[in-house]
Amino acid sequence: MYVVKTCVTCTMYLGILFSVLAYLLSDAVPVKRQAYFNSTAYLPCPFTKAQNISPSELVVFWQDRKKSVLYEHYLGAEKLDNVNAKYLGRTSFDRDNQALRLHNVQIKDTGLYDCFIQQKTPTGSIILQQWETELSVIANFSEPEIEEAQNETRNTGINLTCSSKQGYPKPTKMYFLITNSTNEYGDNMQISQDNVTKLFSVSISLSLPFPDGVYNMTIVCILETESMNISSKPHNMVFSQPQFDRKTWIQIAGPSSLLCCLFLLVVYKAVKKCLKMQNQPGRWPLD
Repeated sequence: MYVVKTCVTCTMYLGILFSVLAYLLSDAVPVKRQAYFNSTAYLPCPFTKAQNISPSELVVFWQDRKKSVLYEHYLGAEKLDNVNAKYLGRTSFDRDNQALRLHNVQIKDTGLYDCFIQQKTPTGSIILQQWETELSVIANFSEPEIEEAQNETRNTGINLTCSSKQGYPKPTKMYFLITNSTNEYGDNMQISQDNVTKLFSVSISLSLPFPDGVYNMTIVCILETESMNISSKPHNMVFSQPQFDRKTWIQIAGPSSLLCCLFLLVVYKAVKKCLKMQNQPGRWPLD
């Protein structure tokens, strides 16, 4: 009896030891996956070490870093008893690809997830495999939009704002580019984050005097993120060149200059008339 009891105890401890070894030797390198905001993420868990085992002997479940269960496939059937409330109705099992679909992905779903595959035996559960997935969630920013200040003229200078919304992660840079210039313009990039969605919105402003002798230019706003650059539509600023008519010239010249010009015009006409008379035959100046 003592020998039998000892053998049973040894078998139990060996089962635990093999379970621990299988866990430690499992695929520990995280698999990186990316999903778009409000789309579906795939958390893989291929049964590479359980291919010849009947699904009725397996327990497969996914959990997050807080040990909250996303989904459990228990001995061949879905089991919801242990699933956390925040994941109910948001998951489905893809049998063909052996992956868990996480629907309506939010920014807060970013993080690490573990999938465990266990085999149920008469002596307990043995961990056959563990898969770790690192999920990142992204959202594309809207196309930057340039807005011009009202009643803007050449004399008021350049006064523009550029904004973009609903993106993730936080942008790295935002600036203006002006025609025929390699300089980047824009001050005080303003970033705000929505308390619920965790998405970012960003804006910058530009205030510069209009260059002398320039009456039109094209301005573009650029938003840089970790993965891409997004450009706004070109914004054209065109101001008409000044035209000097007689009235404008009189206003600029002033009364004194006008009188001077009139005097010179009278002198010119008198001299011209005198010279004309001298050139006519038979006409001599009176003594």
